[in-house]
Amino acid sequence: MIHYNLRCRKGHAFESWFQSSSAYESQEKRKLVSCPICGSTEVERAIMAPRIARKKGRDNASSEPVATPAVPTPAAEVIPPSTSTPLLMTQERELRAKLKELRDHIVKNADNVGDSFPNEARKMHYGDIEHRPIYGEASADEAKALIDEGVEVMPLPTLPDDRN
Repeated sequence: MIHYNLRCRKGHAFESWFQSSSAYESQEKRKLVSCPICGSTEVERAIMAPRIARKKGRDNASSEPVATPAVPTPAAEVIPPSTSTPLLMTQERELRAKLKELRDHIVKNADNVGDSFPNEARKMHYGDIEHRPIYGEASADEAKALIDEGVEVMPLPTLPDDRN
């Protein structure tokens, strides 16, 4: 995964994660990357500087890049990240509702195979058992191994309320 700080043509700054730099470029070319504030699809990467690891014995800095502004932006157009606009709050509520609906549909219509998920998914992928909708638990390493084998998996969407 790669983290980019992005900026739209109106100067709104935002960030997003992509599978790879080529995934970002592909999505940008197809106009799938848009500003969450104004909806513009004229988006470019903001200038970023990598963080450098500190000497041994000290805390290592994150390898996540640090954003530096690419172009000065008029203060009237900048919305601080901590400020939520009513439109964004509405979009967030709608997104959460759709994610909850998706999760509820999966839980209702699929078998929970628990910790056996990696084995069951492999058996279905290789034709050892009949395909059926399943969900369960897998570590990040197990999920990566499944993906490397060509088994199509994805995490169930979780919402902040699910963690409380």
